Amino acid sequence: MKLGCCYYPEHWPEDIWADDARRMADMGLSQVRIGEFAWSRIEPDPGRFDWDWLDRAIATLGDAGLEIILGTPTATPPKWLVDSMPDMVAIDADGRPRGFGSRRHYCFSHPGYRAQCQRIVTALAERYGEHPAIVAWQTDNEYGCHDTIVSYSQAATAGFRRWLERKYGDISALNTAWGNVFWSMEYRSFDEVDPPNLTVTEPNPAHVLDYRRFASDEVVTFNKLQVDILRPASPGRDMIHNYMGFFTEFDHHDVGQDLDVASWDSYPLGFLEQFWFSDEEKLRYARQGHPDIAAFHHDLYRGCCAGGRWSVMEQQPGPVNWARYNPAPLPGMVRLWTMEAIAHGAELVSYFRWRQAAFAQEQMHAGLLRPDSGEAPAASEARQAAQDIEAIGDNRPTAKSVALLFSYEAAWLFDTQPQGASFRYLELVFDMYSALRQLGLNVDIISPRAALDGYGMIVAPSLPILDDQLITQIAAVDAPILFGPRSGSKTPDFAIPEALPPGPLQRLMPIKVSRVESLRPGLVEPIASHEISRWIEQIDAGTITAEARTDKGDGILFAHENIRYLGAWPDQAWMTNLFAKMAAEANITTRPLPRDLRLRQLGSLCFAFNYGTAALTLSDCLAGSADREFVLGSDLIGPAGLAAWVAD
Repeated sequence: MKLGCCYYPEHWPEDIWADDARRMADMGLSQVRIGEFAWSRIEPDPGRFDWDWLDRAIATLGDAGLEIILGTPTATPPKWLVDSMPDMVAIDADGRPRGFGSRRHYCFSHPGYRAQCQRIVTALAERYGEHPAIVAWQTDNEYGCHDTIVSYSQAATAGFRRWLERKYGDISALNTAWGNVFWSMEYRSFDEVDPPNLTVTEPNPAHVLDYRRFASDEVVTFNKLQVDILRPASPGRDMIHNYMGFFTEFDHHDVGQDLDVASWDSYPLGFLEQFWFSDEEKLRYARQGHPDIAAFHHDLYRGCCAGGRWSVMEQQPGPVNWARYNPAPLPGMVRLWTMEAIAHGAELVSYFRWRQAAFAQEQMHAGLLRPDSGEAPAASEARQAAQDIEAIGDNRPTAKSVALLFSYEAAWLFDTQPQGASFRYLELVFDMYSALRQLGLNVDIISPRAALDGYGMIVAPSLPILDDQLITQIAAVDAPILFGPRSGSKTPDFAIPEALPPGPLQRLMPIKVSRVESLRPGLVEPIASHEISRWIEQIDAGTITAEARTDKGDGILFAHENIRYLGAWPDQAWMTNLFAKMAAEANITTRPLPRDLRLRQLGSLCFAFNYGTAALTLSDCLAGSADREFVLGSDLIGPAGLAAWVAD
């Protein structure tokens, strides 16, 4: 459990590097990420490398006792490289090139750019692979940021055609799988298949889904290209990539197969402002972030590497520059966010950035230091977090409890054909996750391909494509299981199953979804003082009696043995009640929480986090809290405060 920061020595006079390094160490930081945007300084002209400044920067940081995570600079190819092959840039859905002048201006599919990445990564690995200060490598930076995963370039078109030929083998198989007889869309060869953009109206959804799969696979192979260079040249160092929040454009589980550590960039205030949260929530949590935003991503990315190792590579330390509105965190929140990540098992929390830049696009993004090198408010909170980590010591991971199944492919499918403007996969998953958290439960967010043994309760918010391997796993599990709306609603080729939804799940639960409705805002179905909005299904259940019905008598929840199917999107309070019932069946203890309080157990410790603006007394919320052995804090938790105690 370490603290760190993101540092850009190329941005600052060399005569302050040593003092910066000393101050980092004095603040309790022990790791520093550098280099991920420095290509133009490393290679100012084609083939001419300037290593001297980077050698000195690494030596300066290492001499201060800091461990270094070195980034590969492939997210920011220099102007000379773009000019040498202008077709390396990504093309957006409207056919426009993504120009030079910011970052991420490349197409994952371009073979020439891949060769250039191989060359620069090899040069870095050969020079620094055995350097004792280097403890890890970060590949690239934030794959897909600024909508750059899906490209419609000539290179992507050629790559897609090859991908299709490998998958289908024969063009007739593709035509059958996609249903291309519809609207006379049949192809004679793979060379006739173009990307699914610039069509007159909606493109074939099967075509779109395959293009999304292809684009995701391109990220996987791009990342693997770098890792395959770095591993042999830098043995014993971790391979890391920094994922983003609420981002589903590629399959993070697939990329994670080639990594040692999954990290992510945590900006709770920016994410609250930019995503679907209500105006009331945005005002209530404007300076704290929604209580489940950071935790959701901690639990998601913990499940993206086989070993469960993860970290926060960029932690928001103050106002950011990129959201519609950018308030400052409530005093104490930077410490709270840090310790909440630690409570979820983070190996590292790294603040972005060490010093606020006085120039360019991110000059309004706060750091631990101001541009004049004076300490910003977050500095003292980072210092306090370092002391907190010392106080809690090492803790083993907590035993498995609740699994939530998360599918990137499901997100692509619903993006492609939502059937209702408000049906957002991420929001459905988040609603169910938040309902579980309000019961004080520990949640592991895992891939549908992950093993399910050991979990006392399993929730699949929606899995539109169900494969035989998962059905076999589900059949062998005794724990209570919930499948949410639209599960089993499509085949892998994006068609309605022959026996109707929920498709393969019918082998375990004999029901059929005969009709679906998407509901516009304000059109709701009452259900026992609660509401169903957005989505509802008509279900033919045969002899199975509905466990829950709308006020007008339509069944929406059905149970068969240990499996439940929910054919609607009820409000979060209704889902919380359902999860409490399932937890009781599984003999899992729940602790219903006030709106602003969240818990997390890590090994022998239980943590409490107050996301509210008023103090909370734990003993009023949790039985026996006043008698607990507190390691951090006390029974009274102030606004943006936290406590940790030895668990019962």
